[in-house]
Formats: sequence, C-alpha cells, structure tokens
Amino acid sequence: MCGIVAYTGPKDATPFLLEGLARLEYRGYDSAGVAVAGRTGGIKVRKVKGRVADLAADIPARFKGTTGIGHTRWATHGVPSDANAHPHLDNAGRIAVVHNGIIENADELRVRLAADGAVFRSETDTEVLAHLVAAHAAEGGELEDAVRAALGKVVGTYGIAVLDAEQPDRIVVARNGSPIVLGIGEKEMFVASDVSALVRYTRQVVHLEDGELATVRADGFRTFTEDARTTHRQPSTVDWEIDSYDTGGYEHFLLKEIHEQPGSVERTLSGRLDERFATAHLGGLNLDARELREIRRVKILGCGSAYYAGEMGAQLIEELARIPAHSEPASEFRYRNPVIEADTLYIAVSQSGETYDTLAAVQEVKRKGGRVLGVVNTVGSAIARECDGGIYLHAGPEISVASTKAFTSTVVAFALLALHFGRIHDLSPADGRRIVSALKALPGQIREVLAQGDGIAALAAEYADSTGMMFIGRVRGYPVAREGAQKLKEISYVHAEAYPASELKHGPLALISPELPTVALVPDDELLDKNLTTLGEIKARAGRILAIAHRRPEARLADHCVLVPKSEPELDPLLLNIPLQLLAYHAAVALKRDVDKPRNLAKSVTVE
Repeated sequence: MCGIVAYTGPKDATPFLLEGLARLEYRGYDSAGVAVAGRTGGIKVRKVKGRVADLAADIPARFKGTTGIGHTRWATHGVPSDANAHPHLDNAGRIAVVHNGIIENADELRVRLAADGAVFRSETDTEVLAHLVAAHAAEGGELEDAVRAALGKVVGTYGIAVLDAEQPDRIVVARNGSPIVLGIGEKEMFVASDVSALVRYTRQVVHLEDGELATVRADGFRTFTEDARTTHRQPSTVDWEIDSYDTGGYEHFLLKEIHEQPGSVERTLSGRLDERFATAHLGGLNLDARELREIRRVKILGCGSAYYAGEMGAQLIEELARIPAHSEPASEFRYRNPVIEADTLYIAVSQSGETYDTLAAVQEVKRKGGRVLGVVNTVGSAIARECDGGIYLHAGPEISVASTKAFTSTVVAFALLALHFGRIHDLSPADGRRIVSALKALPGQIREVLAQGDGIAALAAEYADSTGMMFIGRVRGYPVAREGAQKLKEISYVHAEAYPASELKHGPLALISPELPTVALVPDDELLDKNLTTLGEIKARAGRILAIAHRRPEARLADHCVLVPKSEPELDPLLLNIPLQLLAYHAAVALKRDVDKPRNLAKSVTVE
C-alpha cells in the first residue's frame, strides 16, 4: 500500500512525479505530495489531503526541480490530512522523506528526538525518519551514510526515498519489506514502488532486495547493504505494455480487467499444455518427477482473494493428484509457530508478489528448511525471488484494487499444477486429456459469460439496495461463494457472508428473509439434487434467490438465474466465478461507488 516515485536527471521532475503518482493511486489515495530540489539548493514541497488530481491542481507553475520524490498515501499512522501527507521534512527543511511501511519503534524514537529538539508536525511514524536522517546528515559526509545510520536505529518495514537539499544531485532509497524499483533511463534515473509508474519511461529496472539501499544519480546508481558492502544488481526488462495502464475505452479498470480474462487465461496456458502426454509443462517448478512423487502434502498460503484462489487450487490438487492439500491465510500462518514438514510443498500466492504477510510466511518456511513455490503475476517481485521456483501467471498488470483476471489466472495455474502432479501420480491419460481439452476451452467459455454483461447489470441494480447478501456453494462451490462475497463487500460496500450450502441449516438459515437475498452456486454435478433441496429451504422462508447455474432451476426455486457454460466438474468453479465479478462490479456502479479505488483498501498490502 502507498506509492512512491522519484526522479533525478536533466529534466523538471514534477511532471514525472505527478504522472507516476496517478499511476500508483490504486496503492493509496487519501493524500499525496511531492518534494523537488534544484541545482541551486533548497527543497520545495506541496502536499494535500485528497487525490493526486487535487495535488496537481495545487502545484504552482514555478514549482520545478531536477530531483524530486513523491508519495500517495494509504493512512496507517494518523488520519488523512495535509500535515500527515508525505513527504515529511526535518525542522531545517533540509531532508525530505517518503515512506511505505511501518516503523514499529517510532514512538520510542519520537521521544528521543523531541528531547534533542526535534519538533514534530504530524502524527506519522515517517516523520521520525526525516529527523533521524537530518541528525546524522548534520555530522557531515554523504547522504547515503546518514540514511544507513538512521536505518540502523529503526525497527519495522520500509521502502523509502530520501532527498537532501545540500546534495540535490541524488536520491537515496532503501527497502525492507516494502518494494523499491529503480528505472534506468538515458542520463536520468527513476524510482518507484511499482513498475507501473516506470513503463512509459523505461523498460530496464532493478529490484532492490530487503536490507539493500541505493544511491541514485542521473548517470547511474550504486547498490549496497546497511553495513556499506557494495552489491551488484543486474537490470531486468519489463515486458508489460503502457496500454495496460489505460482504461482502453472501458468506464473503469475493473471492468476492463474482467473483460481481459479470456486473453489472460490464454497467456497463463500458453506453451504449458502437452497434448501428447496429456499433462502440463511447468519447468519453472525446479522439481523433477522423482522429487514431486516424494511430496505427501501441499500447503497453500495467500491473503484475501489469493487465499480463496488457494482454496480452489487445493481442491484441484486433491481431486486430480490425490495429494492432501489445504489453503491457509498467510497472515495467520507464521504466528501459530507452524510445523514445517520435509515432505510438504508450500505454495505462496500473490498477484503483486510483494504482499508482506505472504512474504513473511515464505521466509518463515524457508528459515525452517521448507520448500516453497510461488504463484505470482509480477516477474522479479520479492516473493518470486524468495521462492525455490514457481509459476508466473502472465495475466498482465492489474490496476483495479479488486483482483479479477489475476484471480482467474491463479486458479488456471493451479489447474495446470494439479494436472502435472496428477499425471506423475495416478491420473489416467484419458482424464489428463479431458482436463487439457477443458482448459483449452476456457477462454471461449469466459467470453460466453461476459456476453451476458447487460443482463447481469440489470440483476445487480435490482439486488444492489439489499442490506446484505448470502452466498452459498457446496464443496467446489464454497470457495467461489467466499470470493463472490468478498468482491461484493470490497467494491460495493454491501455486507455479504459466504457459507457452505450444507451448513445453512446449521444456524445461518435463521437470517433468511425477503430482505436478505441469496446468491446460490448450483453446478450440474453430483451434488445438484442436494443444492436444489437447499434452495427449497430458502424459498420456504421467503428468501429471494439468484442462482448461478448450468441449467435453470424450477421457477419456484429461484427468482433469477445466470446460466454458465459447462466445463469439466473440476474446472466449473472457475466459470461460476465470472458472473459474481460482474455482479459485484455492476452493484458498485449502481450504488455510485469508486469502483477502482474502494474505501479503506489498497492494491498491494505491504504492511502488517
């Protein structure tokens, strides 16, 4: 969460800072600010409560400088306000700092600094960094030495960029648990917390590792550790196109990304289906068949939608490979002192590859000798680098806070993994061919669902004013229900709960009324009759039902129905989820919500 940008070079930094912040606003949007320094010295600062557009409107024409830093904030310490917005300065106005993360010992440091004469103007933990760096910079020497000394006193997570009025030709950046990416230009350098801010200007990037710093000048950069040891980072090439960061004629990024799913699924599958042997090619696992046969259990770790995708993945692995599999919230995993088993394969799921809770869980497994694979979308991200191997989704950048195409591609990646596992174990060639054929058909079937957008929009408008909604599904359908409820909550702010359909009669049925409609997942599978019985129980209590089904239930059992193409039973959940994405989107539009930037949420959560 929160976004950082920085620039140094021959040009005016301000246009890049404002554009970069606009591209990162999905990471935080309650306040924004910039600071620039020119060759003549002095730092100019503008920051406001509100959106990047409000900041841009507040920038005077003469606000120019060849080196600058910027930030868009998602509040953690202190309410959104002009004073709490970044950048933060020391009392003399010499040092400016922008920061993502949390300084855990900020209160202790604040007391010490105040005793030494520092005057604090905000409630943030970040302002502590500005005063700490300034105190060390006053002793003389290079800015990078002052930053290293300051960070030696800090406990917590951070991605920072520091500007010094007395050394305006450079920016010092550092990373510990929150991403920092350097962009290499022609006699100019860029910095951002996400490559989306950089792709218009350069494709050559360097990802900092945790515990690493960099001094960035127009003519290049130097990376080093907190104890001043030089490190060597080779640039990598970003392959995402700038068009991916525009709405492309759609009203919102979320709708665009929902409609991009046929293409994102095709990219996830590309080159990975082996029709001859009815299996999947997954060379990035770095595990041969013998090693895979030694795996006795799979544990999947993710947060939010990644956790629910993991639940669907666990179901696929158990069904196709007959290996026990389980999904668990990564945010809880390391706090229960987990037992790490030598014959268990751990899989970390993250769209950004930077989700701090998931990264920390990966590090906990690695510390205890476990083997971890990553299922991530962002090449070169922290989780991708930390893992022993894995699967890149190739879904393309996802700008909207709510995950859609990355979620779907994650489930497809798990289907490939389950197929690969299964064919190494006991999945027959005939069943392998069945799954391969079904995977190839998915993009076209997703297009069939998306073609029903207008009808789903009408249904969403009818249900949007409900005080809450119940989502139910059995076995394969339950993770879909959980993801559907999450989408409705996070972008429309309508309260939603998900339950296994079999559990409805064990308590939640008491809530059913005409005011609480139910979204029921009713696939045409071996549990169809049981699902229809559950619909009857809801209707007996005058509950309204929107069914997502392969064939329309009797009129007495459902008020409305969205029909979905039939795949193989193991892959049906993936298609059943698509209407729920559209339902949540159109409900949010009907309620006039800020669809791409829901309140209180940010795209990549890099703090605890």
